[in-house]
Amino acid sequence: MRARNCLILLTTALVALLPALPAAAGTTQTPAERAREIATALAKDPLYIDPAYKSALPETLRTDVRDKATALGYPVYSIVLPLTPSDAFQGKESTVLTLVIDALRKPGLYVVVDGGSRFPWYEAHDLPQLDESRLSAVRDRALDDTGYDAGPTEVLARMYELLASPTLPSSTPTISTGSGSRGDEDSDDSSGSGAKVALFIVLGIVALVVLGLVIGLLRRRSGGGAWREKAFRIPPHVAATVAAERRRRLVRENTDQLTSLGSQLAALPTVEGPGLRHQQAALDYYAAAGKVLDSSTSLVDLVGAMVLLDKARREYDVSVAIAAGRTANAVPELCAFNPLHGRATGKPTQVEADGTTLTLPLCAECRRALKRGKAPASLPGDDGPYWYGDTLWARTFYGTTGDDLAAAVSRGELRR
Repeated sequence: MRARNCLILLTTALVALLPALPAAAGTTQTPAERAREIATALAKDPLYIDPAYKSALPETLRTDVRDKATALGYPVYSIVLPLTPSDAFQGKESTVLTLVIDALRKPGLYVVVDGGSRFPWYEAHDLPQLDESRLSAVRDRALDDTGYDAGPTEVLARMYELLASPTLPSSTPTISTGSGSRGDEDSDDSSGSGAKVALFIVLGIVALVVLGLVIGLLRRRSGGGAWREKAFRIPPHVAATVAAERRRRLVRENTDQLTSLGSQLAALPTVEGPGLRHQQAALDYYAAAGKVLDSSTSLVDLVGAMVLLDKARREYDVSVAIAAGRTANAVPELCAFNPLHGRATGKPTQVEADGTTLTLPLCAECRRALKRGKAPASLPGDDGPYWYGDTLWARTFYGTTGDDLAAAVSRGELRR
């Protein structure tokens, strides 16, 4: 057994040193280190754009965000970065805010947005003049004003612009009538004419309402119900481009994680007992992840490699804790319905379907959907949710049911 372990460790060390797969320094950062890196950048420039997005954001958009944030009169720190379940923050904006605020230790409005999204998260730190309800209303209004196709910086700029207003402007322009100062006689005449104008407006609205009802009845009788607003759909070629980019990004992340973890596994100390069992499990999951990544043909397989790497990482952390004589922290599994959602929350959830009951680890979003009687936002497969397929991932809900996932991969059970 020890000879076998030494051979595997030597192999992983060689893999880690291959020039074709250089280890990225950022992938080994702890959440606190990543937060300090962002905080250091914010101390120099209150707008932090992750290098992954800098080339895609023109300087004009960045300047617009900076100018409108500066006009507010209090510190505003804006963060745009990619968020995924496998990053230092586990893909959670709330974690970014908490750790960056703790690292920077300055009062201000902290706003973070995933570069692939447009939904800002915020936290006002030591700014008593900012009201939570107003911040929420301003954020919602900024999302409405900028439209579905706006980028993150456009939403941020609009949000700061609205915050600068004493009151939240009306979403629709209002017609205002000016009053002159020509004396008492003219004021009487103007009030009389104003009353007439108001009367004509009311009569006009009534006429339009009646006309609308008549047209509606006529269309209903004549089968004119097909006159409806066409639902928005993303064009197929755009959806395909987005899906391809998501797969490429997941390949990069998995490759970086594989390289980083390989280096750490190669440096594991020699232990006995439980520590050795967890080391072996980490090595098995690591080997299975590499095998799946090499043969992956779809997003479902790439997510499978991500899950195996996550299991390997958790086993590695346990083995390190045992070697150091301490108790390892319990880390929840990834969401069974969609591992890209991140970690499961709370106790495992019982899911019943067609007389079968499964106990699955689920994220908060999927648990809420089930509680409302709705289908969770599953990872898509070839024909509906991924678990409709006949794959190892579908049969075991990504290793949350059934036997050892690494052993099943080694036996060639990815597909029957």
